Amino acid sequence: MATHEPAPGSGSAAIGADPGANPGADAGTDPGSGIEADTPGAGGDALMRSIIQRIATGPELSKDITRDEARRGMRAVLDGAVDPVRAAVFLIALRMKRETDDENLGVLDAVRETTGTVTAPVDEVVDLSDPYNGFNRNLPVSAFLPAVLAACGVPAVSHGVETMGPKFGATHHRVLAASGAPVVSPPAEVCARLADPETGWAYCDQSVFNPKLHALAGLRSLIVKRPALTTVEVMAGPVRGRRHTHVVTGYVHKPYARIYLRLAREAGFDSALIVRGIEGGIIPSLRQNAKVWTYRDGVDEHDVDISPAEPGIEQSVRAVPLPEGIAGYRRKSDDAGGEIDGAAIARAAAQAGLEALDGAPGPARDSLVYGAALVLRHVGRAPRLDEAAAMVRAALDEGRARARFERR
Repeated sequence: MATHEPAPGSGSAAIGADPGANPGADAGTDPGSGIEADTPGAGGDALMRSIIQRIATGPELSKDITRDEARRGMRAVLDGAVDPVRAAVFLIALRMKRETDDENLGVLDAVRETTGTVTAPVDEVVDLSDPYNGFNRNLPVSAFLPAVLAACGVPAVSHGVETMGPKFGATHHRVLAASGAPVVSPPAEVCARLADPETGWAYCDQSVFNPKLHALAGLRSLIVKRPALTTVEVMAGPVRGRRHTHVVTGYVHKPYARIYLRLAREAGFDSALIVRGIEGGIIPSLRQNAKVWTYRDGVDEHDVDISPAEPGIEQSVRAVPLPEGIAGYRRKSDDAGGEIDGAAIARAAAQAGLEALDGAPGPARDSLVYGAALVLRHVGRAPRLDEAAAMVRAALDEGRARARFERR
């Protein structure tokens, strides 16, 4: 039977439960972290005033804050204990001065404190975390990776939101919804899907596992630039395995590989696979070499160069291209602030992904092969990418991946 428990170092309960409630805990403490906890709403504006006075004084005079101050400030924002204007200044000021490791970790602590975490009744879970603000340059088929991995014997879950700024692109939620898959599942259903030997995959929405964080979507859109939340929310880890949980996420800018590795360790993941992927996602370029960073069992952090030739991929495109007629961001000369039709991109991605599950050749199929092969090698199901890719192709060609995806 599934159990609901806090993520390591958090005070959370079950997905969908009141994340601020923690019956039985000593007043004023977070039993998971040992850090003094604020009473929601108490002194939030005074705390935020002090923080903003230090972090928002310009490029030369701004000062860093401690991990605990970042946690308390972010928690006050999540609890609605500060004025929205000050909340926005807090997030953008951290971004403009560049967040320190401790500040990112403090924001992560607050997110994990308010995340309802569920332990599924399976020994191992792969947590797939694409950018929550989605994709607007290519068709993302990574929403189908959990079903493909399940067909290869690895329970997998992805998580996200329907839409998020500043990209407002095609997200896992949108692609799965366009494919007819469930996107707002309660915790019991998520666990049941992962434990079902004929399903083995699930999607978990932020609106369910962290409604307080989800409620900030409007504020995040208004501040335009990506706040620290964009970095840390992929490490929320709403679903854990009984013995092992592996996180897989992506990045674009080189410094973020190290940042994500540290966040993953602090979030309690047993291993991490950090991919330099298309649009910061978990699938690398189909025509160029890329780099992945990993650790296993909390140690042995290292980077590896990978080539699409290793899993036998030969493509002239980097990813699944946007069809003509869909409003997206195709070139650097395009207006990044122009209209993006994330819903149309998601519908096209759903069609491409379903066709790939049915065995259709092309970049969508190759994306699923490459992404799943990387994960299978990382979790020890195959020693080499070519062997892992053969497992994935068999799951696609035999219809096992499509059958898993169609399970409702």
